Amino acid sequence: MNFKSVAVAAMALMVIAPNAFARKKDKKQETPEGYKFEIIYQNPITPVKDQNRSGTCWAFSGISFFESEILKAGYQGELDLAEMFIVNKAYGDKGEKFVRLHGNLNFGPGSSFGDVLAVLKAYGIVPESELRGLNYGFDKHVHGEMDNILSAYVNAVIKNGNGKLSPVWKKGYQGVLDAYLGQVPETFQVNGIEYTPKTYMESLGIDLNNYVDLTSFTHHPFYEKMVIEVPDNWRWEEAYNVPIDDLIAIIDNALANGYTLAWASDVSEIGFNRKGLGIVPDEDATVNSGSDQARWVGLTPQQRKDKFFEAPIVEREITQEMRQEGYDNYQTTDDHGMHIFGMAKDQNGTKYYMVKNSWGLTGDYEGIWYVSEAFVRYKTMDIMINKNAIPAEIRGKMNL
Repeated sequence: MNFKSVAVAAMALMVIAPNAFARKKDKKQETPEGYKFEIIYQNPITPVKDQNRSGTCWAFSGISFFESEILKAGYQGELDLAEMFIVNKAYGDKGEKFVRLHGNLNFGPGSSFGDVLAVLKAYGIVPESELRGLNYGFDKHVHGEMDNILSAYVNAVIKNGNGKLSPVWKKGYQGVLDAYLGQVPETFQVNGIEYTPKTYMESLGIDLNNYVDLTSFTHHPFYEKMVIEVPDNWRWEEAYNVPIDDLIAIIDNALANGYTLAWASDVSEIGFNRKGLGIVPDEDATVNSGSDQARWVGLTPQQRKDKFFEAPIVEREITQEMRQEGYDNYQTTDDHGMHIFGMAKDQNGTKYYMVKNSWGLTGDYEGIWYVSEAFVRYKTMDIMINKNAIPAEIRGKMNL
């Protein structure tokens, strides 16, 4: 190789090398920043559980909430209450009401926090060790067969063709529940003390009259009670209706003062993922945000969805009207019950609520979700809370 060839090769290398370095640098810059959370409040909760293949999120989240209330009241020692006790008793009440109404009632595994409270008041509770609810050959909850049999049973009772009901249909129905979930014990011992389900509930140190349900919709007057009009509310539970700003103020006040709350929400939106985040992306703002536009244009819906979770983005500003529109158009439904127990902020200072889920130790945060205030404003169906956690001014408006 002559001198001229060497010089040309060197110049080519000088041109190529900077471009290579630039591409490497650009690639590094494109690495997603991710979400980084700083905890503000984190109130005590019991370990995350797994509802598995059962429609009993309402029981898991409701029991989780009451376990936190019992801990706050000063309970010492291990605390693990039986969700399947709640399911057994609630299904029993639901079957009787379904038959009484000639089948004109929603019948299925779904329910509400009010159902948990009603069962605790009427029947009490037992420890998880007394009723695990796994009498059918599985290590985790799998309720498809049981749900189908119970539905077929009550429908057959209604259509029996005898002109009246037999005196034993309830016994047969309860027999199905007990076969799958286990028979509720009349008495049991905890730490050497004998209890019934009622006396055990009384020993746990909380007043069940302190708990109220809250919601926020404009088709009923604010600061008055309304029946939450969703299919799973088969008990026709009432909730206090408050403006969404008040609902957020109540949640924030509760968390700041050591309380937690049961939270029912729609989780069918693209902003709620399986990795532990709940957000309300403002897609228009993202697409039209200057140089970022190139990252979004031409992507498939799934690719766009994935981008939402790479780093904090601009969220929609949620109004009371948007909430109502989502509810009226079936875009906000009673999908899932969870347990809010804390508050955090991301690297941009955006507020999130810390949520205990019942899908086992899944996602990036092992069963915990971080859900933005925008998501809670938009997709909350209702909450259950200790009335003492509500600010005095708002309680006064509710006459509570």
